[in-house]
Amino acid sequence: MTSSDALVRVSTARGVTTLTLDSPHNRNALSTPLMTELLDGLAAAVADDTVRVIVLDHTGPVFCSGADLKETAAAYASGSVPAGKLGDVLAAVWECPKPVVARVAGPARAGGLGLIAAADLAICAEAATFAFTEVRIGVIPAVISATVLPRLQPRAAAELYLTGDTFDGRRAAEVGLVTAAVPAAELDQAVARCCASLVRGAPTALAGAKELLRRPAATDLRAEIAELAARSTGYFLSEEGREGVAAFREKRPAAWVPVD
Repeated sequence: MTSSDALVRVSTARGVTTLTLDSPHNRNALSTPLMTELLDGLAAAVADDTVRVIVLDHTGPVFCSGADLKETAAAYASGSVPAGKLGDVLAAVWECPKPVVARVAGPARAGGLGLIAAADLAICAEAATFAFTEVRIGVIPAVISATVLPRLQPRAAAELYLTGDTFDGRRAAEVGLVTAAVPAAELDQAVARCCASLVRGAPTALAGAKELLRRPAATDLRAEIAELAARSTGYFLSEEGREGVAAFREKRPAAWVPVD
């Protein structure tokens, strides 16, 4: 595949790798080729120590229309559909040790919402629209529930899953699907501010903080506190922890903060 044929564009600047869905002819639908390229891009960004933050972006007016229904229809004869690969993509984003930010300038539907929910932070344009349209075509939002339901308020989840109704960016922020909704003209600035904050965090500490966010609820509080206290001590005694404390005391940027 030549670079002109790529369905996911990759660019890196100042510690931030942007993976741009670039299949506007089908509204950035989650085809097998696009998902394969997205997985490859994520893996490469994780392996690159200079990359600190990953942004999921898109070309064209639509962020992601969900499953590629043309590809799905063609696959019926084999008894298998490509929606199964979406689980690999969602897991890769959710489990990524580096912060992932979704930049959503336009509509997202079905599987595209699972991708947004898998990201650690998501910033959308207020005018962007969203919908869980699965029930209207006779299927259910099964795979994406792994990332979506931990984000959504339960009552909102029931309403939006069952009705398939469209909602805007402000509602998406209210129910927890996205972190923030901003006017379209301010979207790039908001994403840039977010990334500028994230790159100030120490790489190992960011990965550790993400692990904390994924921990199941404790059943034994004292055991949980003891384990977390030991973990905290380990971070303070680590090379990053020592450098961070020294930088704070010396009123200078820590060594891991990217320079212009």
